[in-house]
Amino acid sequence: MHRVFPILVLLVLSVAFTSADVVRPAPDFVWLKSGAKGASLKSLRGQPVILIVAQSPRQRIFRSQVGQLQRLYQLFGNQRAVIIAAFTQEPGVIRSNIPFVLAANPAAVASSYGVSGDFAVFILGRDGNIDMATDRVLPAQRMLDIINNSYVVQRNNRRSN
Repeated sequence: MHRVFPILVLLVLSVAFTSADVVRPAPDFVWLKSGAKGASLKSLRGQPVILIVAQSPRQRIFRSQVGQLQRLYQLFGNQRAVIIAAFTQEPGVIRSNIPFVLAANPAAVASSYGVSGDFAVFILGRDGNIDMATDRVLPAQRMLDIINNSYVVQRNNRRSN
């Protein structure tokens, strides 16, 4: 009897954790598609998403984050990562060779993600989880590490081995 109880507890916990794929779901929002009406964040399920909320594309901290992304952009492209910008105060041109997507209602995006300052970065996993949230510039390698070590990637790696 003493052996059965720990096994039952482990079984219940494993079922609970395997069914809880989305622990911290990312709030849905609409992003603009060129030449068409907007699409929702849910349409990007299966791809990692980097969401950057900033006041303007001219903001120093935003430009610094773009510089980090440019260092390893090829690797982000290999991961099929989508990079979305939400400018809360001033729209404008993003001076970069990275194809950014723009949020349709940036103030609502900032509000739904709880952004209280003037800058934030969110990494959304392939499963729709918020895997990382910060109000500081993230190094590109750290972003790739988070994308490569997300729950979905690790689960798929375990299945293929």
